[in-house]
Amino acid sequence: MKSTVFALVCILSIAHPVCAQEARSDRSQVPGANSQIEYLQQQLDELKREYSARISEIERKIEQLGSQQPDEQEAIRRIAEEAAGESEEEAASEDSSPDTVFSSGALGLQALNPEISVVGDSVSWYGDTEGDDRRSDFGLRVLGVHFESYLDPYSKLKACVPVGDNGAELGEAYITRYDMGKNMNLTLGKFHQQFGVVNRWHVPGLDQVEFPLALRQILGGPLESTGVSLDWSFPGSTSGAQGLTLQLTNGTNARVFGQNARNFPTALVRYTNYRDLSKDKYVEVGVTALAGQNNHWSMNQPGTGIYTENRNLETWMLGADLTLLWEPTEAMRYRNWLWRTEAYYLNKNILAPDGSGKDSINAWGAYSYLQNKISRTTEIGARLDYYKPDVKSYANTAGLSLNPLAVTTSGSRQWQVSPYLTWWQSPWVKWRLEYNRRWGKGLPDDNRLLVQCTFAAGPHKHERY
Repeated sequence: MKSTVFALVCILSIAHPVCAQEARSDRSQVPGANSQIEYLQQQLDELKREYSARISEIERKIEQLGSQQPDEQEAIRRIAEEAAGESEEEAASEDSSPDTVFSSGALGLQALNPEISVVGDSVSWYGDTEGDDRRSDFGLRVLGVHFESYLDPYSKLKACVPVGDNGAELGEAYITRYDMGKNMNLTLGKFHQQFGVVNRWHVPGLDQVEFPLALRQILGGPLESTGVSLDWSFPGSTSGAQGLTLQLTNGTNARVFGQNARNFPTALVRYTNYRDLSKDKYVEVGVTALAGQNNHWSMNQPGTGIYTENRNLETWMLGADLTLLWEPTEAMRYRNWLWRTEAYYLNKNILAPDGSGKDSINAWGAYSYLQNKISRTTEIGARLDYYKPDVKSYANTAGLSLNPLAVTTSGSRQWQVSPYLTWWQSPWVKWRLEYNRRWGKGLPDDNRLLVQCTFAAGPHKHERY
């Protein structure tokens, strides 16, 4: 456009002198031409002014177009790119053929598989036990296969299958339904019952090599059964919380409910109260009650032999526990002190195995341990155990012994002290060195030095339950 304007200006500049020269020559030759020449001169001047005004207007518009050109070019570029993208999509759709293979996403279904972990617990010992000729043992105490998976946003499955020298068995398998009510969870299946604190844990997750002495003597190991559990949590104060657990299960424990031939269900109630004492300390107390029945009794009378009698008799058990933890918030991964204490009491109504009639067994015990984390990977501690069985003259009836719930020696009792050192090689491997010294009256003594190695492969590491 600028070149066009320039050409017009050149033509006008050339035409103006020519027209003026012709007018001067005509003025001398043609009569009355002066007025015409003046008229033409006026027309040319007016035309020149008009063209000058138009050229100025055109130059102004050119300058405006020049300042707007980058934005317009950018807009045109964007439009072109969008058009090119649409063309490519159209071309791709046109190029697709019936032979194109589309993925169904089936490989993504592996995300629905449960998480699987393997936990091994190896315990070796050297020592001596009264009444046992062995002096040492190397063994893999348990190899646990753990399964865990969310079934939906509300439910979770957990299962454990321990494998030992005698084969595999079902340890735990339960589903938990969260938010059944306000702060309430429902659990169905087989599980370790919430009797106290450590009964709920698995062996590899204990703070020591073995369960407390009283728990082993009274229950024979962790109390576990199949049934239903309801767990509530509700606030206790601004710095605390409370919990209530109700469990209804099959009474299958061999020592406490070994005569429950009718499979009468047992009921467990547990109450806990948690409170922050400061930003570095907390305390938790709990009480537990367990009740059930036994009905199938075996008796052995001289001259008669072993016979059975059916009679429903109640059995109940109480527990109390206290946990105190000090853990500085600025160094919680490197320092802490833990003190935990539990006590157990059993009252089991029985028909005496010598046929003398109804009686009851009362046994009780407790433990207490103090543990100190001295570094990120090292813990030291010591546990003191005490157990007192009942004393019955018929406790050693042939074929129907009540040991260790009851013995014949008056004043029977048992103590055990267990200092230990735990070192975490990594989050997946830990080692423990422990010495157990057990002594007393009426029950066998024991002295052992134990080395434990616990290892885990999988996402769950050393879960307590």
